[in-house]
Amino acid sequence: MATILRMTAGRLLTLVPMVLGITLFVFVVLRFSPNDPAYNALGEGATPQARHVYAVEHGLDDPLPVRYVRFLGDMAHGDLGVTAPPSRSVTDAIGTAFPLTLQLTVLAVLLGVLFAAVLGVTAALFRDRWPDQAIRVLSMAGVAMPSFWLGILLIQQFALRLGWFPTGGYVNPADSVGGWLRSLTMPAVAIAFPVGSLLARVVRTAMVEELDRDYVRTAIGGGLPRVVVVGRNVLRNALITPLTVLGLQIGYLLSGAVVVEAIFGLPGLGTLIMQGVTAGDPALVQGVVLGIALTFLVVNLLVDVLYLFANPRLRGVAR
Repeated sequence: MATILRMTAGRLLTLVPMVLGITLFVFVVLRFSPNDPAYNALGEGATPQARHVYAVEHGLDDPLPVRYVRFLGDMAHGDLGVTAPPSRSVTDAIGTAFPLTLQLTVLAVLLGVLFAAVLGVTAALFRDRWPDQAIRVLSMAGVAMPSFWLGILLIQQFALRLGWFPTGGYVNPADSVGGWLRSLTMPAVAIAFPVGSLLARVVRTAMVEELDRDYVRTAIGGGLPRVVVVGRNVLRNALITPLTVLGLQIGYLLSGAVVVEAIFGLPGLGTLIMQGVTAGDPALVQGVVLGIALTFLVVNLLVDVLYLFANPRLRGVAR
């Protein structure tokens, strides 16, 4: 446990320059936006004099380094600015939308991992036979399939034609767990299928490598049931590479959620950033992009910690 805590602390320290780099990049890029924060706050009908007064009060005409340091200070206090009229706190807007995106992403991860585990293990156990070939074709099709296109197909088939799921909208789990699950199932499948297809190929490769090792043949030759060897040893040792790929795919899952939320009319971060882009609201876009980027960093930190639990040998290396 001490090793895990020490490595986690080290990962947290490496996050500091990464967070600063992300905030600097987003801050500088959005400064090139043609939208003026003063007119966003005051409205398009504001006079140049009113714009000047607002800019002086909020330091909009200060040098860029001064504005960046001020932005970091405000962000440290949870202040990401205000949206265009009707004005509201960007932090509050993100706080309202983020739980839905988190629910959708977690559900998509669970479905993707389940899909990858079943197909990857099956393909490895039946390698070079027809189940392996069929799964290879299915996974290749899944990797090539955009999540937004799959979402549209799901709406046409399972919502409009069969009526099993709603075409869009969100149901709060506090109101109806069944309704919540129905509202998120198709969006989660649309996001999870491409990622799960990629992970299935990774799981298959990792499982095949482990199955060819000497300890597997020795254990099975010694009389241990094959299912016990695969479930207790092979699968656990083969988890490292899929975990690495899953951590890298979190960014895809979040970006997929942004697009899929708009297709299904879900009031998450995807819809929020679309509103910011459509309204020309740089403060809102900046806040959502930073929220997604920081979430990606935190998730990758959690994946790094999972490595240690999945493979005790890494703890020995860490010492």
